[in-house]
Amino acid sequence: MSDKNFSTEDWRRLLGHLGEDPDRQGLRDTPERVDKAWKHWTSGYDQNPADILKVFEDGAEKYNELIVVRGIPVYSHCEHHLAPFFGSATVGYTPNGRIVGLSKLTRLVDCFSKRLQVQERLTVQIADSLMEHLQPLSVGVVIRCRHMCMESRGIRTPGEETVTSALLGEMRTNLGLRTEFLSLAREKD
Repeated sequence: MSDKNFSTEDWRRLLGHLGEDPDRQGLRDTPERVDKAWKHWTSGYDQNPADILKVFEDGAEKYNELIVVRGIPVYSHCEHHLAPFFGSATVGYTPNGRIVGLSKLTRLVDCFSKRLQVQERLTVQIADSLMEHLQPLSVGVVIRCRHMCMESRGIRTPGEETVTSALLGEMRTNLGLRTEFLSLAREKD
């Protein structure tokens, strides 16, 4: 993404287009701050999920139950309005002799979140990447987010949550496994 970033002059023009004076005291440093912020918010384009999901061949040779991480923070921007959406993800998988460090699941969510997104694609990208690189028996991803494009414009409904899920491998066909994952993914009361 680095070769496609706006320059600070582009951000200055945007401020002018909005009717602001980019030389006004409070806005003088804004172009640099905005440029730095967007580089961070879109840094997922520079990350390769395969590099994140380095696996351990040991430690899971006899473990065949779900591994679930809940409450993974999601901060992204909708590709339709560039408005933020945020919430949390639950990611789980059943190992097939290989595991990843638990923090890698959080890093994978972060990698795909730091791209312009729609929540549905984000959910599938996380699940597909886990399935491809880890080759587990099953994968489940549930994401719950609030979308500022809905809350601050248009219908303006604060607090609504969008929930998406992706279930792959045995989680699609094994009702017991599916039920267990979705029960573990349920919000804490």
